[in-house]
Amino acid sequence: MEQHAKSSLAALTLGAIGVVYGDIGTSVLYAMKEVFGSGHVQFTPDNIFGILSIFFWTLTIIVSIKYVVLVLRADNHGEGGLVAMLALASMSVKDKPKLRQRMLIVGIFGTCLFYGDGVITPAISVLSAVEGLEVISPAFKKYVIPLTIVILFGLFAVQKRGTSGIGKFFGPITVVWFAAIAALGLYHIASHPEILWAISPHHALRFIIAEPEVTFLILGAVVLCVTGGEALYADMGHFGKKPIRMAWFTVVMPSLTLNYFGQGALLLSDPDAVANPFFNMAPDWLLLPLVLLATAATVIASQALISGAFSVTKQVVQMGFLPRLQVLHTSVKDTGQIYIPFVNWGLFAVIVLAVVMFKSSSNLAAAYGIAVCTDMLITTVLTFFVIRYSWKYPLWMCLGATGFFFVIDLTFWASNLLKLFDGGWFPLLIAAVIMMLMLIWRDGRELLNDIRQEEALDLDSFLEAVFLSPPARVDGTAVFLTTGKGSVPNALLHNLKHNKVLHKQNLFVNVQNHEVPWIPENERLVITPLANECWQVVIHYGFKDNPDVPGALTHLRGMGCEVNPMTTSYFLSRDSIVPTLGKGMAPWREKIFAQMHLNASSAADFLNLPSNSVVELGSKIEI
Repeated sequence: MEQHAKSSLAALTLGAIGVVYGDIGTSVLYAMKEVFGSGHVQFTPDNIFGILSIFFWTLTIIVSIKYVVLVLRADNHGEGGLVAMLALASMSVKDKPKLRQRMLIVGIFGTCLFYGDGVITPAISVLSAVEGLEVISPAFKKYVIPLTIVILFGLFAVQKRGTSGIGKFFGPITVVWFAAIAALGLYHIASHPEILWAISPHHALRFIIAEPEVTFLILGAVVLCVTGGEALYADMGHFGKKPIRMAWFTVVMPSLTLNYFGQGALLLSDPDAVANPFFNMAPDWLLLPLVLLATAATVIASQALISGAFSVTKQVVQMGFLPRLQVLHTSVKDTGQIYIPFVNWGLFAVIVLAVVMFKSSSNLAAAYGIAVCTDMLITTVLTFFVIRYSWKYPLWMCLGATGFFFVIDLTFWASNLLKLFDGGWFPLLIAAVIMMLMLIWRDGRELLNDIRQEEALDLDSFLEAVFLSPPARVDGTAVFLTTGKGSVPNALLHNLKHNKVLHKQNLFVNVQNHEVPWIPENERLVITPLANECWQVVIHYGFKDNPDVPGALTHLRGMGCEVNPMTTSYFLSRDSIVPTLGKGMAPWREKIFAQMHLNASSAADFLNLPSNSVVELGSKIEI
């Protein structure tokens, strides 16, 4: 048993290295280059020591202490990430509706920023790796952008095959990457071992005190060394806290530190290497293999983020902020491995736009930090509400624990605002557009539901009236999908009007999504008998559950209702959106909502209903 536990921990730690740390592991390609390439820092040995010290303590404070020690404790039934944190924080203040509403808006905006990060990360990572060819020969410069686009196209083209086949190579390749960057760092540290003194915080403090304005200006580039820190929390549900912590402290943090200090040692020996300190660390014979390894590492980092975009989209859909999208499962064993074509090719199109528009990793670096810093700031704010209202810690302790990180995050965020017009606007624009669509969809669905509730007939009273003079009964089971519990579905009215029959068994099924990641199987179904072989069924799902109505209904056996898949028909209503001149959304929002509704996948696809047994009946709804 002990050996099995050790093997499992080792396997999970290896997986965490491959999936969780790909992004932050490739930051060594560009972080140091951007700090000294900004032109704000004078090239002196003291400044090299100061910058390295700032790098080390930024990694220590933001990643090691904030995320690894504090934020990883805020799990939502074992799940992490901004969506899980948002659900946890909003539930902790459910008795404060106004605060909860504001918190939801802030949290959803942070989730939207994830898509902005999902555009910038693959673009800057792959581009910075391919730019290593320019170190081999300047003649390769004209091929950098086309080759980057080809690599990215190949990455997105294989997404529909799933990550199970290639995922097993992520950990080993990333371990080789971390070993390589650590070895390069040690090689150069050996020539200047005094560089290790940069670990002392007094070098960072001396630089900050001597150059406060310069320090503030370069924080926008320094933050690049912690990009990917959010993945620590987001992937907690896949690997667990212990493997993530072990991977960080035993492999990732030491490797990053050695490589950054090695870059510093190189710069002490050769100031001209500042043009691309990472690739200049390698001897000529090792350059091409290093470029290939860096490209593989950046592809893995991008893959993890793309998979995260699929998962976040599915979660947001189930929370009611986006329309149903086509979700394809790429594994018969792991329901978490999904592929969403619209998200996949939408991301690819915007990433190509970013590569063509910004042209270099240095230009993309200006667009990178602001989304990351805003997400980190939002995470800190939500953490306060969790530890204050959910964990019930004293106010002074909550303010002390999160206030320290809030000041640091705010400083980094303010520094990145200086890059707003140099590219920082790009991920913010992406987030703003997605946020607008989410709010339009949420508001439109709320208006439709309000109208349905106003016009809906009471189910109990309706059935009582119907069975006073019952229609003909036919064999089989009819499942009517309803938007609200206790109301008559339009599909039932149309069925009685046109077919003038009622099935022997009738289930009125309402699917409810909750702000928790998982709903246990024994709490999934709530069934209420309505007499005359009719039942009200409520199916509960968390935002990470896979909605499967037929699968859930199989658990009705033993509850007084037997469902035979071969004799079961599913009925649902497809709404036709009719804009109105009355009270509702602005006309332009109505048009967008109508188009989103038109393009949404059917409930049959989203709820895993058998398409050959679904009857869709139209009903006009005004908004």
